[in-house]
Order: sequence, then structure tokens, then C-alpha cells
Amino acid sequence: MEKIPLTRAGFDKIDAELKHLKSVERPAIIRAISEAREHGDLSENAEYHSAKEKQSFIEGRVKELEGVISLADVIDPSKFSGPVKFGATVVLVDEDTDEEKTYLIVGEYEADIESGKLNMKSPLARALIGKDEGDSIEVSTPGGVRSYEILKITYK
Repeated sequence: MEKIPLTRAGFDKIDAELKHLKSVERPAIIRAISEAREHGDLSENAEYHSAKEKQSFIEGRVKELEGVISLADVIDPSKFSGPVKFGATVVLVDEDTDEEKTYLIVGEYEADIESGKLNMKSPLARALIGKDEGDSIEVSTPGGVRSYEILKITYK
């Protein structure tokens, strides 16, 4: 199995979610199922079926997170420098609009474009990897080809 690259913060977030699911959500859903059973006929008991569905989701998520943690390769980007690679914080400027954007290059389990965390397998991240400050890149997007210049690369 292939290792899953994570930053320390990403690993800690996944670990915290797993602990929450096991210590809070799992016991709560077990209590809810038990209470729903007390209401009698399970074939027409919406509370029971809803609780069982939620239990199934929780157990699936627990298995997924345990799998990610078992394959995690926690990487400390603060030891890196130079061209863009995993863990880089990259400041780009759109060459057409002069709009600046900042992205942190992370693995797929940490990716969250809304908070500026870019999946390293995304087209933009793949175009950035290996490039240096001052380099220009072109990326095909659904809206057409976009050109960016790399203004700054940092590793924290």
C-alpha cells in the first residue's frame, strides 16, 4: 500500500476526528439504537433505522480514518527549501487579473481549497511542483488556460 503524505497538523486533525468518533459519536449512537429498540416494532421504527444508518456511517468513517493513520507518512516541511514540493506555501499572481493567491501544497486527505490547502495531485499543484520563485506556469482549467507567476515559496 502506498504511504499517505500528511503534515503534522493534518495528521493531528485526522487523529482528533477518529478519537471523537470512537469516544463520543460511537457511544451516543449505541445509546440511541438502544432507546429506539425500546419503542417496539423495529420494522416501522424510523428512529431505529435512522440510528442504524448513522452507525453505519460512523463505522465506515472510523475504518477509513484508521486506514489513513496506518498509512500516514508525516512530513515536516520546515526542513525543506527550494522549488515547490509537498508542504510548500506558494504565493501566486494570476498574470491576467493580477490577483494574488496563497496555497499550501498538501495530500488529498488534508486538501481544502476553501482554506487554501491544495491537493498535490490537482492540476495546479502538479504544474507548481518543481518550479521556483519567478517561474511562470500555465494550467488548463474548466474556464480555459490560466497563467500564474510564482512570487514566493516558503516552508513552515
